Amino acid sequence: MRVFGIDCGTEYTGWGVVELVETPRESRLVPVAAGAVCLNKKERTPLRLHQVYTELTGLLAAYEPEIVAIEDVFFAANARSSLKLGQVRGVALLAAASCGLTVAEYAPLTVKSSVVGYGLAAKEQVQFMVARLLDLERAPEPADAADALAIAICHIHTSRTLIGMQR
Repeated sequence: MRVFGIDCGTEYTGWGVVELVETPRESRLVPVAAGAVCLNKKERTPLRLHQVYTELTGLLAAYEPEIVAIEDVFFAANARSSLKLGQVRGVALLAAASCGLTVAEYAPLTVKSSVVGYGLAAKEQVQFMVARLLDLERAPEPADAADALAIAICHIHTSRTLIGMQR
């Protein structure tokens, strides 16, 4: 199973690809790639959204995931920030749909619980556990890439649990 995780942001939209490799003896998480779409805050919103769409569709085509996992909507105190984040998230959903991929959505608390074991974990704890789970020497940079990998890991953990329950 290959999962493409997306952590939407108005400055950096993180992305990460994780593969579950299963053999008769073991199953392990393998990091394939990670990075971020870096947006210029000085650019107009339509141009930034176009950049997110273009880069994500290119990455989705290059890495050929089976599914896209994305963080679900959360409510921020600042309505303007929430609207801007919602626009980026909508473009990410559109990119996945235009590539014919199914999207799984996870609440931030679910992602943190799945990766760290605590839904209110700090960003640094998520980065640390992502590095541990993927057997990396250090946490992926930028932090948004680590968050995207965490979202992909969350989907793998969740889908394996659901499959196990069906047996």
